[in-house]
Amino acid sequence: MREQDFIPKQFSNTLENGEVTWSSPSNIALVKYWGKKENQIPANPSVSFTLQNCKTTTRMKFQKKAAPSATFDFELYFEGEKKEDFKPKIQQFFERIAQYAPFLKDYRFTIYTENSFPHSSGIASSASGMSALALCVMSLEKELNPEISTVTGITNEAFFYKKASFLARLGSGSACRSLEGELIEWGEHKNIPASSDLFGIKYPFEIAEVFKSFQDTILLVDKGQKQVSSSVGHNLMHGHPFADSRFAQAHENLDKLKTVFASGNLEEFIAIVESEALTLHAMMMSSHPYFILMKPNTLEIINKVWEFRKATKIPVCFTLDAGANVHLLYPENSKEKVLEFIKNELVVYCEKGQYICDQVGKGAEKL
Repeated sequence: MREQDFIPKQFSNTLENGEVTWSSPSNIALVKYWGKKENQIPANPSVSFTLQNCKTTTRMKFQKKAAPSATFDFELYFEGEKKEDFKPKIQQFFERIAQYAPFLKDYRFTIYTENSFPHSSGIASSASGMSALALCVMSLEKELNPEISTVTGITNEAFFYKKASFLARLGSGSACRSLEGELIEWGEHKNIPASSDLFGIKYPFEIAEVFKSFQDTILLVDKGQKQVSSSVGHNLMHGHPFADSRFAQAHENLDKLKTVFASGNLEEFIAIVESEALTLHAMMMSSHPYFILMKPNTLEIINKVWEFRKATKIPVCFTLDAGANVHLLYPENSKEKVLEFIKNELVVYCEKGQYICDQVGKGAEKL
């Protein structure tokens, strides 16, 4: 599919007012996306687990304007309070998707959004937030034109999610991986059919049952604001001395994971996922300017995980986003022992002893 396929041709209905609510989860990348081109195009493909409990719920009320307008008109409330400092991000999002959702300037919006996880807890709220908002926009489009698909052979429902993912990507790249579950791939890859830089797709190959109920416990090492924004971090891959090797590595790891996901080989899964996490941070430490986003307690946790896994043979591993917090990934049948390990040995390294228990989920939900 091409960008032009997402430009609506006509609207068959009129709508004066209404509201829509969507809940959309965050996700955790296994093969990391780091580096992007113009228009939120990823420099390498990625694959992620969709989470279940860490999610954003967004309610969008809309009222048709009395006369056409050249501007976007909206108010934003975050967890019950008006948030003027959040508005520039929404303004930018609306500007980026205007040609694909031209009806946005015809309405006045009031947007209410809230997270199920603490703000600034290190969970990817831009992924859950932008995907929830994109789904609200698509629900309005579907009201205006129930036959939304512009592509022969693609059903209205399939097109709805492809376009919602396409729009979400323009708000936050990783948001395009938050709409469906359990595994979502984003970015063109020669050995993954229908893969696209424009939107995420459900992983098209066999997935062993063990991965469909995988657990993710997020250890909150540092709840402060990130030292470097994701946008700045991605841009540091331009001219990075190791960029080409990193992008090739991501493609290779996706090839390796095809066999891993099908067989349920947890040993190989752990090796790839932990390598990806450390490579992400290696890219930041070797960029210009350079950053160390891990904290001393991040390293303490990583070493404790390695010691625990060696001693117990329990297949628990870590992954990291662009920050200090640690995601512990493990099968559901190891949950009791891993949680005991967390409480006994890892919670001391978490800010105020805080951690969040989550697991692989099915994706967004209309409420």
